[in-house]
Parts: sequence; C-alpha cells; structure tokens
Amino acid sequence: MSIKKFAKKLPGMPRLYSLYRRVVSLQSIDVDSLNQQLQNILFNQYTMLHATGSTPYARISDAGFRCYSQFEEDGIILYILSTIGFKTKKVVEMCCGTGDECMATNLILNHGFEGVLFDGDEWNIARANIFFSSKKDCLLTPPRLVRAWITKDNVNHLLRQNGAVGEVDLFSLDMDGNDYYIWEAISEINPRLCIFETHNIIPDDLSITIPYQPQFSSAVMSNHGQEFRSVSLLAMTKLSEKKGYRLIGAHKHGFNVLFLRNDIGLDVFPAVSIAEVHDNLWTRKGQGERWKRVEGMNWVEV
Repeated sequence: MSIKKFAKKLPGMPRLYSLYRRVVSLQSIDVDSLNQQLQNILFNQYTMLHATGSTPYARISDAGFRCYSQFEEDGIILYILSTIGFKTKKVVEMCCGTGDECMATNLILNHGFEGVLFDGDEWNIARANIFFSSKKDCLLTPPRLVRAWITKDNVNHLLRQNGAVGEVDLFSLDMDGNDYYIWEAISEINPRLCIFETHNIIPDDLSITIPYQPQFSSAVMSNHGQEFRSVSLLAMTKLSEKKGYRLIGAHKHGFNVLFLRNDIGLDVFPAVSIAEVHDNLWTRKGQGERWKRVEGMNWVEV
C-alpha cells in the first residue's frame, strides 16, 4: 500500500488531504498575472468613464487600494494616471526602500513602466534587486536601482547619470528629511504627477521645514526627536505652486499627498484645500498630541 493510500485511511486524514490538495491548486495560480488582469480592467473602466465625462469618486482617496504601496496609494495613482492617460510610462522614486513596498512597484510590475529608483541604504538596494529579479515581468527590463545619498547639490547629476530626464508620469519623494530642498532643486525631470510625504503633525497654517543638512537622517534621532523631520503641507504646496503644480488630494491619513501639473486634468482633478486633506482622524490626532513635542525645535519658515 502506498503512503498516500495509507495516510488517507487514518482518522481525520481524508479531510486534511483534501485541504492539502486545495492549497496545492491555489499555489498554481499566477497571482502577478491576475493582478495585471484586474488592474487592466480598472484602467479601461477609468478611461471610459473619463471619455463620457463621468467622475466616479468625490475624493481621490476613495479610489485607493494597496498592492505594493504601504497604504492605499497604488489605487489612487492608478486612478489618476488612468484618467489623464499614461504618456511616458516612466517613474522616478526617492527613496524606494526594499522595493516590495514603494510607490513605483505597482506601475513597474503591473503596467510596464520604466523605473529609476534611488535609496541611500545599501541593504535596501540589495533587497530591492532580489525582489525585482524574482519577478517575471522584470526579466528583460528590470528597473534601475541606484544606491546614492541624495542632496540638493547632487540630485540633478544623479538623475542625468541614470537616464531620468524630461517628462515622467510619476515622481515619488519620501526621504523623511530634506524633501523640501530636494524638490526645490530638481530641474532635470518634469513630472506629470507627484506624490510626496509631508509631516501632517504640523498645523495647517505653518509653512516650515527642517534646516538643510546634507547628511540629515531622522532615523538617528532619539525619542521624540524623530518627529523633527520633513516639511509641512503648506510649505510643500507653496513650493509646488511655484513649480506649476496644484494639490489634488491625499491618501486617507493625510500625509502622502498628490500634486498634478497645472496643464493636466483640470476638469477632473481641481485643486483642494489643505484643510480638506488634513480632515482625518490620524492628522487630527498627530496635531493634537505629537506636534507639541517638537513645536519648539529649530524649524525654518519657508
């Protein structure tokens, strides 16, 4: 008698064996391919809705879902880019972390985008290389992964050096530090859509950021000092307006915010207020509890 037949005769084993077969059959499903199929359907639906003049959501956050982003930014980005249309199918991200959880990955794996992804941590880049090399869709055209410590003085050189120039569909910036100064300095790329992390514990009416320090890292700060980082939404909005962008919304927690270039999608994505973006539980809690810990620190008005 075979082991399989013997095992099936033991008490409770037929049920367990049946469950095992189900698990095996599920493992044969190509989840990456399924993701692509579902998102292509969404893309087509958004495109058709826009063609008929329909707006499916009152706020862009309503379109959210998570695939590779930390929160629901993947869905929001797909909704916006589907509506305005893919153009260059290029994405630039600073900083990408380990690649399996960042803003660019969904576009790269599920929509065929070219990616240039930066991070200052050697371990992050090594892990990102492993992650993308394991994906069939990156077999021939993997994203360019660059280990570099980004400053306002070298950012444009790094972009040119790695072929990230001109118009890109998406630019993602999340450095937990000198974000304001980096965005201010960038001139080599001309993003259509930008997503930035801002520090939503800072009150709506303060246009402030940290003092510029090329080697700044919030990770080395102790205790509440880690809250002394990044930039207020008002400061990022004012800077982005100078560069030709308008605030169109955020994810549901109000710190990952999206700016669209002013020559694109005005009929669908009008400017929204900072108060609207910050009208959520997480932001109210942060401004009420965490801001007071660092409000007396050396913030710079911009």
